[in-house]
Amino acid sequence: MSGIYLHIPFCKQACHYCDFHFSTSLKTKDLVLDSMLKEIEMQKGFLSEKIQTIYFGGGTPSILSTQELGNLLEGINKNFTIDSENLELTLEANPDDLTTSKLKELASLGVNRLSIGLQSFHEPHLKMMNRAHNAEESKQCVKMAQDAGFSNLTIDLIYGIPASDHSIWENDLATALELNVPHISSYCLTVEPKTALGQWSKTGKFKPAEDEFAAEQFEYLVQTLRRKGYEQYEISNFAKEGFYSKHNSSYWQGKPYLGIGPGAHSFDGHKRRQYNVSNNPKYYKSILNHHKLDCEVEHLTREDGINEYLLTTLRTSWGCDTEHLKNIYQFDLKEEKKKELEKMNDAGWLVWKENKLILSSSGKLFADQIASDLFL
Repeated sequence: MSGIYLHIPFCKQACHYCDFHFSTSLKTKDLVLDSMLKEIEMQKGFLSEKIQTIYFGGGTPSILSTQELGNLLEGINKNFTIDSENLELTLEANPDDLTTSKLKELASLGVNRLSIGLQSFHEPHLKMMNRAHNAEESKQCVKMAQDAGFSNLTIDLIYGIPASDHSIWENDLATALELNVPHISSYCLTVEPKTALGQWSKTGKFKPAEDEFAAEQFEYLVQTLRRKGYEQYEISNFAKEGFYSKHNSSYWQGKPYLGIGPGAHSFDGHKRRQYNVSNNPKYYKSILNHHKLDCEVEHLTREDGINEYLLTTLRTSWGCDTEHLKNIYQFDLKEEKKKELEKMNDAGWLVWKENKLILSSSGKLFADQIASDLFL
């Protein structure tokens, strides 16, 4: 299975927590989109398998017109072989961009999965994060999408936002469940250095939540969604049966994917990673003026491959296959990391299913630390 990710690096306004590559100026939009079309053609030999997933991320892909999105899809169809019967075509959208007419247009393009960035239903939290929508729009856009025929929907929610107690988070989750969406992605509010929250944190204007506070909200999230029939198939992703994200799952399984646009990443499924320059003018000038892609290429070492496999698979419900590590990398995890695994077993962080190493509920709280301790 192969996938294509298109990074749309434009937003109406900057969310105070976001450190993804984007611009709030649309002056260079046409130049970037023209360059993305050319990049699609330039990269047509990158993937050999049929394309089963296409994912518009950002930034804010829903800021583009149907015509602009359609042009990019047309470029993909011209240069790649699409598995149209099984294609998952996802578009990330902000609530304020979705109208009944826009939803119909997206469906006519073949978009069959929407990822809606709600983040919260609590108005003060939305304002603190500088989201472009309000709490009412959060609810209404999901209902509009369902009425327009979108059954494969996922919403984003952020937990770990400082508060006096957990009541706001509990209400956010209850409201989300009332919307009856089959997939929820939920991430802890992280204070990144180059964001507004990062600057405010330095000056004391913003005080992040304590780790214990965020951990309690994460545990409540996991327990609540499990009771409601959602499977936590990746640490931050919860789905009802049949609604896993095929595209994101392919990342965690080490499948090949091509990233198009400034700041996009690609992986050939073996040892080659590619990182497009995270700068809109540098990106389009290189393609339009010099007919080449401004990117950094990395060839993964054996150590890199083992560490990446551990990091990604330990976040999933299917876990780390120790036989895969033996067969592909000649790495015997059980033997090489015997002491570390014994400590983790004693702490109750691990579950073994034959040769699969899976994190327990408590282990998921320490996923990055566990992976790091098992790295070469």
